[in-house]
Amino acid sequence: MGLVNSLNRPDANATGASVFTTELGAKRLELLLELVPTASVIGLLINPNYQGAVAEAAAVRAAARESGRQILVLHASSEREIDAVFEGFAQQHIDALLIDADALFVSRRDHLVALVARHSIPAIYDLREFAAAGGLMSYGTSLTDAYRLVGGYTGRILKGAEPAELPVQQAVKIELVINLKTAKALGITVPLPLSGRADEVIE
Repeated sequence: MGLVNSLNRPDANATGASVFTTELGAKRLELLLELVPTASVIGLLINPNYQGAVAEAAAVRAAARESGRQILVLHASSEREIDAVFEGFAQQHIDALLIDADALFVSRRDHLVALVARHSIPAIYDLREFAAAGGLMSYGTSLTDAYRLVGGYTGRILKGAEPAELPVQQAVKIELVINLKTAKALGITVPLPLSGRADEVIE
């Protein structure tokens, strides 16, 4: 995104923590298909204004080809466009949905989860907070872990450390969260091997 020259040497008055987002798109597809193996058409909701959207779409498409599934990329860069995407679901025969990692979608978390529930579509998100809000499943970086890293750096900077000399840290804790209540509402039985691998099961 151009905020720093490199993760190891920011060389700017900025540093912090980087999280895995778009890199996990293909894995999210794999987990979604493990939960909904009969899904043949998968929707991928992305914000085209987000820099990582193109890379994630390419990775998910490649993974879908290997599994013999069709990916339908859906674009939304505002709440109005999100609503329009869901209005067209009936005509597109989408069996399951991936929600891209994007600040717009995070800020509309409750709205998105409600829309997905209204259309009874199995969906996977990037953050635990979506599953906690009623989403079916999430797989992505732990925000708690990322915030802990940022908090540590904040303390060091307040004590006089130069941001340019602090390497950007990578938040590496990845968590899988499954909401069993939502799965039951969708008529989905979560396979024991999948629930056994989950970091958290919400009941």
